[in-house]
Amino acid sequence: MAIISVWRENFQQESVQFDKSLHRFNILSIDTEFPGFICSTPRDAPTFVVYNNLKFNVDNTKIIQLGITLSDDKGNIGSTWEFNFSDFDFQKDPYVEESMRLMQRNGMDFAKIRRDGIPQCVFVPRLLEILSKQKNLKWVTFHGLYDLAHITKLFINHPLPQSARAFAVGATKYFESVLDVKVVAKYCDGLMGGNLGLSKLAKILGVDRLGEAHNAGSDSFVTAAVFAKMKEKFEFEEKVFDGILYGMDERIMKRSIHVPRKIIPRPRYCRPLIPHQPPTFMTQGFTASIPRPCSFNYCVPVQIQSNMFILM
Repeated sequence: MAIISVWRENFQQESVQFDKSLHRFNILSIDTEFPGFICSTPRDAPTFVVYNNLKFNVDNTKIIQLGITLSDDKGNIGSTWEFNFSDFDFQKDPYVEESMRLMQRNGMDFAKIRRDGIPQCVFVPRLLEILSKQKNLKWVTFHGLYDLAHITKLFINHPLPQSARAFAVGATKYFESVLDVKVVAKYCDGLMGGNLGLSKLAKILGVDRLGEAHNAGSDSFVTAAVFAKMKEKFEFEEKVFDGILYGMDERIMKRSIHVPRKIIPRPRYCRPLIPHQPPTFMTQGFTASIPRPCSFNYCVPVQIQSNMFILM
C-alpha cells in the first residue's frame, strides 16, 4: 500500500480512480496542510473568539495539501490520495515560519508544489462533480475544525461566514456526516480523555503509520486506520458524535438528532457520554486586519516580516 501523490500532470487520471473507488468506499478520512496559525487561540478562549480566529487564519492562508483516505463501514481501507495545490506562493503568501520548517523537515518541497501542483480552480469543480454523484458519505477527521474550514473555503471560493452558526449551516451543503476522532477518543477509556495527538493515539491502538507525519496523505491514512480500530474496539454509536468538531460548539448536521441526557455506549469500558449543548449566545464575527485579528487580547502578537509571520 502506498500514498498516491497527485499533481497537475496526473490529476485527471487519479480523479477517475478516485471516482470509481467512491462507489465501494463511503468514508473519507481527511487531513490538510496549511501555512500555520497566524493568530493563536488559548484553550480557554470563548467560543466566538475561537471562531473569529479560525476565520481570520483560514481567510488569510492557503491550503497546501489535502489528503483523502477511503474506507468502508467494515473497516476495510482503500487508497490514499495526497493532492498538492499550486496556489500557495512561498514568496508572497502569509505563513508562519515554524510551521513551514516543520513541514520541510518532514519532506515537503514547496518549490515543487508551486511548480507542479494542481490549481484550485481545476481541482474544486472536478471534486464537487465526483461528490455530487454519491450519497451517504461520511467525513472523518482528527481535531478537524481547521481541516473542514479550509475545505469549505475551497468549495465556496469565498471567505468563511461571519459566525460559527453560519459556518455550520453552510458546511452541511457539502458534509452530510462528519466525525471527529479526537471527540470520540475523549469518551473512550485508555485514550487519555482525548488529550493526545494523532501519533500518540495511533501508538496506543497499535496503528502503523504510512509515509511521513505532517504530510496530508500520511495523516489521513492514520486517521482512517485509527477510526477503524476504534470502531472495532469500542463499538461506539456514530450518530452520538455526528457533526461535533473538537473546539466548536455549533454542530454540523442536516437534521436534528435527539441525544439522550446520558448515553452509555458499548462496551462497558467506554465512559458515559455528555450530550452536546449548543451555546446560549453567539457574537457576530468581524473582519480585522493584521496583526490584531480579534479583541480581548486573545491573539498572540505577531511580527510581520514581508509575508512571514513570526510568533512572539
